[in-house]
Amino acid sequence: MPSLITSLTTVGSNTLLSRVLGFVRDLVIARVFGADAGTDAFFVAFKIPNLMRRLFAEGAFSMAFVPVLNEYREQQGRVALKAFIDDTTGLLGAALLLTTLLGILSAPLLVLLFAPGFIGDPAQHELATALLQITFPYLLFISLTALAGSILNTYDRFGVPAFTPVLLNLSLIGCALWLAPHMREPVSALAWGVLLAGVAQLALQIPFLRQLQLLPRPRFNRHNPGVRRVLNLMGPALFGVSIAQISLLLNTLLASFLTSGSISWLYYSDRLMEFPLGILAVTLGTVMLPHLSQRHAANDPEAFSHTLDWALRWIVLLGVPAAVGLLTLAGPLMATLFYSGEFGADDVTMASHSLMAYALGLVGFMAIKILATGYYARQDMQTPVRIAARALLIGMVCNLVLMVPFGHVGLALGTTIAALLDAGLLLQGLIKTQILRPAAGWLALLLRSALANAMMGGLLFIGTGAIADWLAFTASERVWQLLLWIITGGAVYIGTLLALGVRPQHLKAH
Repeated sequence: MPSLITSLTTVGSNTLLSRVLGFVRDLVIARVFGADAGTDAFFVAFKIPNLMRRLFAEGAFSMAFVPVLNEYREQQGRVALKAFIDDTTGLLGAALLLTTLLGILSAPLLVLLFAPGFIGDPAQHELATALLQITFPYLLFISLTALAGSILNTYDRFGVPAFTPVLLNLSLIGCALWLAPHMREPVSALAWGVLLAGVAQLALQIPFLRQLQLLPRPRFNRHNPGVRRVLNLMGPALFGVSIAQISLLLNTLLASFLTSGSISWLYYSDRLMEFPLGILAVTLGTVMLPHLSQRHAANDPEAFSHTLDWALRWIVLLGVPAAVGLLTLAGPLMATLFYSGEFGADDVTMASHSLMAYALGLVGFMAIKILATGYYARQDMQTPVRIAARALLIGMVCNLVLMVPFGHVGLALGTTIAALLDAGLLLQGLIKTQILRPAAGWLALLLRSALANAMMGGLLFIGTGAIADWLAFTASERVWQLLLWIITGGAVYIGTLLALGVRPQHLKAH
């Protein structure tokens, strides 16, 4: 499966660049704006269209569109393929224009719905509303970008879609540093940065679609059989594909009732968790969907199972140590990346606590990205929906119960519980139906991984010290200390695995 490894490397390297710039972006925002009512308002205004993007464009739509697109490419011929793309683009574009218009007009109600705690502060509610009216059109541009990226991914052009998020980070960094000082309300510069990024991200795709001679000419034709199939598949996928995002949005809603800064603490925790999640799990899911769809269309269940098994080995050998690292280095990470005059010692402590809670569920979040793809590639949207509904309901109950004694940390713990339950039920379903038949050697691999992670985690927990020690360091001392512990921890982990007999072939595709 050399093409799978090559695709994974391409997407992974671009995603790494995007995540690094994402950290720079968050560092700039934290140092320029801090964690207060204004940043809480922006994060709500950005989260609403961003969540809809993940649910609709990169979530349900992509999961429904890619398998059907693959079938058209393999079985229907180029004329039918182009007509399918044109008709899908027309219908999607019309729906997005209507949604964008409604979103702008109903911005005050959306803010009230997603952050009801803002109603107690009219100025914050008004600011969030104004910012949302600027950011909401981002949904239109980024959803069309996702459509273009799905087409390019189907033709193994993974690099351009994977590079696209870099533009968002660059736009936000530029607006925070150079536009904000000239704005009457400085934080509004971030909202304009989001909108500008959406335009740039869509524009980047156009030349590459033209190279494939697949640049859409939108037509509104909902009677196209392929379009109808996509719509039918999207319905159930819409809810099931993004359980983690729904949980995070509910966290924002509930956090609006907590101490000022709670939304920002959860945001920065989520951003750090998204780094390994994006590099490994999202990359694997992006690459696997077209490959699994092709194996399902070719009626090759053995290769289908091997691909899933291979991806899960990546999660165990790379995802678990990432979770252990976030858990043990939560304080040092927050202190090194975000501690400043605006983001103070209390912010560092509070954000590190929620990061630790999220880290407990990182493997669950990663596994969902992989396991759900195993269902969507087979055009089975119903099973993940039932599982996601059950997990979300339990997660909501946990959020409500745990936020009372633990505040924003309780919200992170509730999200973690929901993710682990969702992943466990997805895995159980794939194994029970024999879609996934685990290869030999899993027990030994799990035991070796557990020992290596225990060695690394114990070293980092004992050696890194308290948050107060890190806050006493200078900025450069924090950076070098953090790098030293990351390298040392990684060396201990890898060295233990090698001593226990784990070799690079354990991560090779079958």
